[in-house]
Amino acid sequence: MSWFESIILGLVQGLTEFLPISSSAHLRLTAAFAGWHDPGAAFTAITQIGTETAVIIYFRKDIGRIVSTWARSLFDRRLRSELDARMGWLVIVGSIPIGVLGLLFQDAINGPFRDLRLIATTLIVMGLVLGVADRLAARGGPDDQGGRHRAAPPRKTLRDLTTRDGLVYGLCQAMALIPGVSRSGATISGGLFLGYTREAAARYSFLLAIPAVLASGVFELKDVGGDSHLSWGPTILATVIAFGVGYAVIAWFMRYISTKSFMPFVIYRVVLGIVLFALVAAGVLDAKAAAFE
Repeated sequence: MSWFESIILGLVQGLTEFLPISSSAHLRLTAAFAGWHDPGAAFTAITQIGTETAVIIYFRKDIGRIVSTWARSLFDRRLRSELDARMGWLVIVGSIPIGVLGLLFQDAINGPFRDLRLIATTLIVMGLVLGVADRLAARGGPDDQGGRHRAAPPRKTLRDLTTRDGLVYGLCQAMALIPGVSRSGATISGGLFLGYTREAAARYSFLLAIPAVLASGVFELKDVGGDSHLSWGPTILATVIAFGVGYAVIAWFMRYISTKSFMPFVIYRVVLGIVLFALVAAGVLDAKAAAFE
């Protein structure tokens, strides 16, 4: 991987990680359109260390409070009913599905899952799922066109988060092992279907990703250097760029979702998926173009 490729791919990772459009799909597509080799799942996982570092810094107060309260609750029963202590356990519980499935399907993640036809399918299908979930979240609100007399069901906040909901979030996150699904898109959609507000769904989604992403990134460090197509210099540069860009994006995204719909992302996903199918069908792109070897 050249330095130029690492700069472009680092920018792509930072720009797309927190948006519900799939950073892994965009890294794969960027390489395919540019005629580069697929950077691979390992590169994606490692550069996500940069974007997750941005999450840690952005939510540092929340994370510090959660870790402190959770740790103290191990010895002080009175703290176990506190939201922050429960959040600590819920992040752990929600991380189990992706950890187990990631190990079970490791070969598929590095191979068949990166087929452009599968990515196009997941972009469209999960885009439509996000659209339905977003519509349900807006029902009864200012964006609802169903009538002003319709009763708006109360949306849940993180205080309402249960172990069952945490596992559902975790299963949704595990779906993002397939490029095109989007970690944030799947978990936020799951949260909206469960009745949570957009802000609550996004906040727990980002917190939930931290253990899984950091563990995956550290695990994949073994594939850098040696006979690998990844070298330390460009990979570190891409990770640093992903961190800087990702921090700006997450700050913007958290403000955006407080008042805006996810529909622009839904439309983008569906259009991109259709275009990708058309390019593959026309022979402009091979479904396995720039595949990692």
